[in-house]
Amino acid sequence: MTKIAPYLRLSGLESLVVRPEANFLNVGERTNVTGSKKFARLIRENNYEEALSVARQQVENGAQILDVNMDDALLDGVKAMTTFLNYLQSEPDIARIPIMIDSSKFEIIEAGLKCVQGKCIVNSISMKEGEEKFIREARICKLFGAAVVVMAFDEKGQADTFQRRIDICSRAYDILVNQVGFLPQDIIFDPNIFAVATGLEEHNNYAVDFIEATRVIKTRMPLVKVSGGVSNLSFSFRGNDHVREAMHSVFLFYAIKAGMDMGIVNAGQLVVYDEIEPALRQLCEDVIFNRNNDNNEATEKLIAFAETVKAKGKEQVKDESWRREPVETRLTHALINGITDYIDQDTEEARQKYPRPLDVIEGPLMDGMNVVGDLFGAGKMFLPQVVKSARVMKKSVAWLTPYIEEEKKNNPNAQQGSASRILLATVKGDVHDIGKNIVGVVLGCNGYDIIDLGVMVPADKILDTAQKEKVDIIGLSGLITPSLDEMVNVAHEMKRRGMEQPLLIGGATTSRMHTAVKIAPQYGNGVVHVLDASRSVTVAGSLLSAEQKPKFLNDTSSEYEKLRDDFNRKRTIKQYLPFEQAQQNKVAIDWKQYHPVKPSFLGTQQVELNDLSVLVPYIDWSPFFIAWELGGKFPDLLQDAVIGKEATKLFNDAKDLLQKVVMEKWLTGKGVVGFWKAQTNGRDTIELETAEGKVTLETLRQQIKKAAGQPNFSLADFIAPATSGVEDHLGAFSVTIQGIEAPLQRFQDDQDDYNKIMLQALADRLVEAFAEYLHEQTRKTYWGYADSEQLSNEALIKEEYMGIRPAPGYPACPDHTEKYKLFALLGGEEKTGIHLTESLAMYPAASVCGWYFAHPQSQYFGVGKIKPDQVEDYAARKKMTIEDIRKWLRPILEEEA
Repeated sequence: MTKIAPYLRLSGLESLVVRPEANFLNVGERTNVTGSKKFARLIRENNYEEALSVARQQVENGAQILDVNMDDALLDGVKAMTTFLNYLQSEPDIARIPIMIDSSKFEIIEAGLKCVQGKCIVNSISMKEGEEKFIREARICKLFGAAVVVMAFDEKGQADTFQRRIDICSRAYDILVNQVGFLPQDIIFDPNIFAVATGLEEHNNYAVDFIEATRVIKTRMPLVKVSGGVSNLSFSFRGNDHVREAMHSVFLFYAIKAGMDMGIVNAGQLVVYDEIEPALRQLCEDVIFNRNNDNNEATEKLIAFAETVKAKGKEQVKDESWRREPVETRLTHALINGITDYIDQDTEEARQKYPRPLDVIEGPLMDGMNVVGDLFGAGKMFLPQVVKSARVMKKSVAWLTPYIEEEKKNNPNAQQGSASRILLATVKGDVHDIGKNIVGVVLGCNGYDIIDLGVMVPADKILDTAQKEKVDIIGLSGLITPSLDEMVNVAHEMKRRGMEQPLLIGGATTSRMHTAVKIAPQYGNGVVHVLDASRSVTVAGSLLSAEQKPKFLNDTSSEYEKLRDDFNRKRTIKQYLPFEQAQQNKVAIDWKQYHPVKPSFLGTQQVELNDLSVLVPYIDWSPFFIAWELGGKFPDLLQDAVIGKEATKLFNDAKDLLQKVVMEKWLTGKGVVGFWKAQTNGRDTIELETAEGKVTLETLRQQIKKAAGQPNFSLADFIAPATSGVEDHLGAFSVTIQGIEAPLQRFQDDQDDYNKIMLQALADRLVEAFAEYLHEQTRKTYWGYADSEQLSNEALIKEEYMGIRPAPGYPACPDHTEKYKLFALLGGEEKTGIHLTESLAMYPAASVCGWYFAHPQSQYFGVGKIKPDQVEDYAARKKMTIEDIRKWLRPILEEEA
């Protein structure tokens, strides 16, 4: 029988496995009536449809778990929780992540448990009202398959000492595991973090007690998780971020070592532990560990230090004391802090000191990068810092390269480096590579030799190169859905060729489920889905370790086997309507009362932007930080205790580069917008009247069975039927950012991955801003159906405008092949400046296209899974074979992963 690793496993429509190497989980907290005024207002007004937009934004901003709380004196909490969760479960794009049902009232938790699918978290239960109630509530949670947050709280109150924390958690664990039958990995303890340095002696041991209690809890109960509210620790120093960030960093440094898994920090910031000025670090350690604190001596010293920091204000003196250290220490410092100012001279000094130039790379440089890798793996450095470190490393290696080449000429038999080699490529037909580039940088920082084949790479080239260069691992990346099929093809070819290298799978549309169900069965020597860059190092290390590889692959294989079993079992659980019945359940629109506005022109019009400054106010910055694996809502994340400091540095660097891009006109924008008379014919088909004749667009319809009164959406619902007599219209657009190749090459030549990736990420933001800008111009001028609209950028990001602009290949119209029609209508590659690849990706990569719908009831939605009867109808309408259309619709077919 297959043994499943004992990890905390959560799920919505998709699974979330909390592995030992996982970073802190990102919990979306805005669907909480106590944490969001907007959400609370919408719930009080019974506006649940709009309240879903708050949840959707949390998911889009990178939340891995969605916290839902309805604890408000003015609300019927049970009714509100039930209603909202029922609405939420019908939206696949939101319901895909696990839910945290958060309430201080168990009747609200129980109501929520009856609504959610998958495996959720209950937050929280405790023994504050005795064992009997605790056991009853725990049994109910277990009955519903939920994990639980257990507060260290009993009949006497909150645990505030080391022994009380241990006693309460041990007692709760014994009850949950031995009486209730909970799996240990489904238990999350919160042993209470309280403020230290308050001046009250009874508070002085709070921090060290938490740390030591965590160590004991994880020793005695190794499978449980430990969490806590870290910002509570420094409450005495609120308003003094410099001291708070140091306290949080020191505390987490030791708490994570002791076994702390998660942390919620609501104020302050976090710095790399080793970079805290020694005097402050010592003071923080004295306070946190209650050392030298007789008569509150350590507390008074930290308070005195905090006053000096306040007196200094924001003036910072550049610390150059590290320049007096040995060259090895200087190189490590430069790598950790991303400092390139002195790297050439320090590298040359090291070259003079070491026998061979390669010794500098394999000695002090790799020692420094090992420190970077350790800090990143421990969550004490973040992706932007690591990429800066890579820039330093590359510049140092570039200095040494001529000397290494000279040595090769003089001594061809000289031993060279023996780093493991990893080949990375974006698969055929796909042009997106920011994520792949980031993974390459992170792996390079950890000593691997990276061969990056770029984008649109055919399977034969990938595998020929892998065999020729004798690589140790192959990594595939892709963003668009056809890339999933190409990855299956590569895996199949690897098996046919008898290859042995493990295969890594990554990219936005990839998933562990698809990897397990579709790719892994094609190749037997190891297929592993890698969620993000931070996981790539651990996975590569496990695959390249003779000791770890067998167990790692066996565990992964067992896990994927279970995923396949779960997938096959769950396929029959969802209920679907017959397609004909789904078509009858369309959006109810009173066309007799609708008087559409005519666009200002019919046909197409080009939009050229040589000055991109007009786009800057339209930028949505949140996805920019997600690209750098700094998830969260902008601008709140700039104040986040864990990532805030580095996020602010990244933002400042981005603004500086953006100013150069705009002022020096590095990039330009090219767009096309068009409008045509439109009508529907009752079969989910939209017919456009163009100068060249009729063009027929095909749409798909939601087929999953909905709650009473909820329609099965199709985009065709938002266009007037021919029988209505209403003269309606449909619009289309494309936008692209051009000219990125030359500056990217300059950064590459300068060994500057940081600014190369930064520029790519900014181009993505600019093209999305272009789409936002053009849509606004459409609503106000080109079409003019909302000519008096006055919306802020925040309101635009929240999609509070009238009408929608869905894109082919995305949830509302997932068939990429409709792009052929869209681009033909707009004038093709010549007019749009965009090339469609064989997989219908757009090049340049910073390109966006879509349709414009103006009806006030039009809204974004996801088609979700569909059944074969709709596929047959759709293929007939498109005059394509069922097999051909299945290729493009495979990700949404009910029987597919």
